Amino acid sequence: MATYRLTILPGDGTGPEVMAEGEKLLAVIEQYTDLAFEKTTIPCGGKHWLDTGEEWPEGSFEHCRDNTDAILLGAIGWPGAVLPNGDLAGGQVILGLRSGLDLYANVRPIKLYDGVLHKIHDEFTQVWEPAKVDMLVLRENTEGLYHSLLRRSAQRAQGIEEMEDPEIEFDGLSGEVAWDPRPISRKGSERLIRLGFEYSRRRNGSPGDGISRVTCVDKSNVTRGCQLFRQVFREMGEAYPEIRCEEAYIDAFTMWMVRNPEWFDVVVTTNMFGDIVTDLGSVLQGGMGMAASANIGDVHGLFEPVHGSSPKHAGKDIVNPIATLNSIQLMIEWLGMQHSDDEALQVSDLIEQAIAEHLAEGELLTYDLGGTASTSEVGSAIAERLANLLIKVSEPAQSPDQPSDR
Repeated sequence: MATYRLTILPGDGTGPEVMAEGEKLLAVIEQYTDLAFEKTTIPCGGKHWLDTGEEWPEGSFEHCRDNTDAILLGAIGWPGAVLPNGDLAGGQVILGLRSGLDLYANVRPIKLYDGVLHKIHDEFTQVWEPAKVDMLVLRENTEGLYHSLLRRSAQRAQGIEEMEDPEIEFDGLSGEVAWDPRPISRKGSERLIRLGFEYSRRRNGSPGDGISRVTCVDKSNVTRGCQLFRQVFREMGEAYPEIRCEEAYIDAFTMWMVRNPEWFDVVVTTNMFGDIVTDLGSVLQGGMGMAASANIGDVHGLFEPVHGSSPKHAGKDIVNPIATLNSIQLMIEWLGMQHSDDEALQVSDLIEQAIAEHLAEGELLTYDLGGTASTSEVGSAIAERLANLLIKVSEPAQSPDQPSDR
């Protein structure tokens, strides 16, 4: 029996609501498998800061670092919750963990399930075939344009005095100037790109032709950091001769991913560009309520829906919980890979199957997918479907008695 230590961070707004549906899924897994979860729930976020003066209780970062196998986050962000230095309160939770735990890869599947409509339509058929949209974007998660904010958040999370960026004069600019460094390192690029090729090895190739390919997305015709990123990509590609290497500038890629999503298998890109294109990609899969993500490093993993806290919808039981359920699927899969746990890998597959079957049936959908079902109705229905699948696979195979033909 495998027991995994989970830290649950419900966060702000609709975060606690979607997390409650995620915990239904975890309860089903515990009931019908040999997997068990030792859960610790920690209050956190912008509203928690307004109420208590702290973004999360002292020692929370150390608990996540030292006593946790995986972290689940609901959402962070609350109106008016701004720290004295101008950063959003709650940043030391998500950004501090990304930087402080070295969660260098933000992994975001962009997949359209059967039964889900979206607002980008094919000119000829008026609807994408679900099989056309199935790509995986890996966004570098600790460097790039967000490096300074990530560093500040990690320092606050660990109780370290924040260091100021050096003052720099920019020729040709006068008056007040605000700036952000954009460091991109060889080491950071290598580990992210290598992971992208490894993911491509485990997938079925691009939907359009079945060819395994990794696409490097950057702006190397303009920025030096991207030039290094692309150079590393070309070098890393030589170690994977069975995988096709392709390159795209970010501006052209945004057009291609919407027009021809079936071209893409795995995409690797830098921090800010990855942040933008994955939100765009969510439109291809039905919206932010469908978009899951994993923040992973060599040791730690944090899993969260891509959507924000949506305070205007908090407490109404109307938001889509499937992004959170998909994030749990990623978490169980990652735990299975980290610990060579075949049962966890099987459960991960069954979670995806339960979600796919629920969506294909199309009876209980939240408002963002054109339905009227509540958050809790969708979560309960998928949890029940998962339970039935787990019961089915646990039943011993029986050979029916067959009459002899002799």
